[in-house]
Amino acid sequence: MSTSKTEPPYVLILYYSRHGATRTLAEQIAAGVESLAGISARLRTVPTVSATCEAVAPSIPDEGAVYASLEDLRHCAGLALGSPTRFGNMASALKHFLDGTTELWANGALIDKPATAFTSSSSIHGGQETTLISMLLPLLHQGMVYAGVPYSEMALFNTSSGGTPYGTSHLAGPRSERPVDEQERQLAQAQGRRLARLALALSSLQEAD
Repeated sequence: MSTSKTEPPYVLILYYSRHGATRTLAEQIAAGVESLAGISARLRTVPTVSATCEAVAPSIPDEGAVYASLEDLRHCAGLALGSPTRFGNMASALKHFLDGTTELWANGALIDKPATAFTSSSSIHGGQETTLISMLLPLLHQGMVYAGVPYSEMALFNTSSGGTPYGTSHLAGPRSERPVDEQERQLAQAQGRRLARLALALSSLQEAD
């Protein structure tokens, strides 16, 4: 499926962030995407899931990206999913949004589009890789083509904090006090560039079909 014919191709960077680290990674991935000509990045977030039954969240967040819609997802040329770790899993807010994408799955709207994931955790063994894999699973069910971070990115060999070939990760610290470091930024930007290259290539193949 191709992107909307009324707009240039874009990579949707869809994330949930509580303390800002995942949002910073999203912005670095966006910078990587937009370092390539002919494609743009679209940053979107999701509202917090609450045990309160009544909807009380504002329709527009006070700061940061606006909330994602199914149309943002339907027409993207590529997708990057980001979430902090929650006991080795993606945050419930992001999963809640993905659980509502059955319509796109039924229509095959995301088949053959490239996708990737990124995460942040408070400790270096806080479940970064399992969180990335938890985000990979719904992408495979949607028929997307997953792209991690290859070891041609030398920062993967040198980093002592975030990294992983499954996607960029960040070590935030127990009080989320640690900023995204230079190697984590390099990996996030490289991940964005790779996703953008694949999105452009696969979009052209889909249009040829």
